[in-house]
Amino acid sequence: MNDLLLRALRSEPVERPPVWFMRQAGRYLPEYLQTRSGTDFLTFCRSPELAAEVTLQPLRRFPFDASIVFNDILVPPAAMGLDLRFEDKRGPIFRDPIRHPSDLSRLKIPSVQADMPEVLETIRLLIPQLDVPLFGFAGAPFTLAAYMIEGGGAKELEQVKGFMWRYPQEFTRLLTLLGDVVIDYLNAQIEAGCAAVQLFDTWAGGLDPQDYARFAAPAARRVFEQVKGAPALYYCRDSAAVLPALKGLGADAYAFDWRIDLRTARAVLGPDVPVMGNLDPVALYGPEEVIREKVREVIQSAGPKGHIFNIGHGLTPGTPVEGVAAAVDEVRRWRW
Repeated sequence: MNDLLLRALRSEPVERPPVWFMRQAGRYLPEYLQTRSGTDFLTFCRSPELAAEVTLQPLRRFPFDASIVFNDILVPPAAMGLDLRFEDKRGPIFRDPIRHPSDLSRLKIPSVQADMPEVLETIRLLIPQLDVPLFGFAGAPFTLAAYMIEGGGAKELEQVKGFMWRYPQEFTRLLTLLGDVVIDYLNAQIEAGCAAVQLFDTWAGGLDPQDYARFAAPAARRVFEQVKGAPALYYCRDSAAVLPALKGLGADAYAFDWRIDLRTARAVLGPDVPVMGNLDPVALYGPEEVIREKVREVIQSAGPKGHIFNIGHGLTPGTPVEGVAAAVDEVRRWRW
């Protein structure tokens, strides 16, 4: 088993940073498109054999040091009773969003084993086939609440902020409910064999520091307090404004997008806290020499201790395969 990533998560000496990419299994790979052809996305996620196959596909092309189970962060809200659809060019849509406190009564507490067994079976299928650590993951409570209230993705977060300010007690109750589900979900993934888990708080960076500290941070902290048995990472997109609050979340490591220098993150979090990131994924569209230069800049900004190389957000469908190959190769060439 390649343990480079696990050693980096423990801030042990490593000869180079381990490398894997968020959304490394996805639409930029021709074999993914072929495997998924004719199957809608949610059905695809709920088919363990197909999900396991596409999880393995990037590892056949690139020498990544970790894998991440193919799934979607919105599987738990769907298991709670919301009507989830994935529409072409629009992405995930909840047809029955939460818009009033009375809507919370529609939500049920799902059982991971009974209502979301597919991800556990996918993990069990993958473990015997992998020689690198497998990541499990979940959406953070605030980000899940944002999708459930907005009815999908929304950059300005008008609906969720309005609900949060108008009904703060009920919003906190929703975050607690989601936290319960996420804790069970991540612990079940660890028990199934995941060597690490990641909590994605994609939309929390859209909050001001005060609202982040009041709502998103306590909900995430509670998850980290109760997820046991494997390292747990936290990713918040656009986290520069809330960086000081991250330190108290209790995650084992923190992932960042490309908008923050990892030196700055380390100065706030402390030199012994592992970090992950943070190449701009659009850099992979550039000339090879630019890609390699950008990779070296990220590694140098992170330093030799406790760094996992990744991109700052998921790979996009148009990402050139050659760009991914160049970036991975440059990381693997590095020596401290």
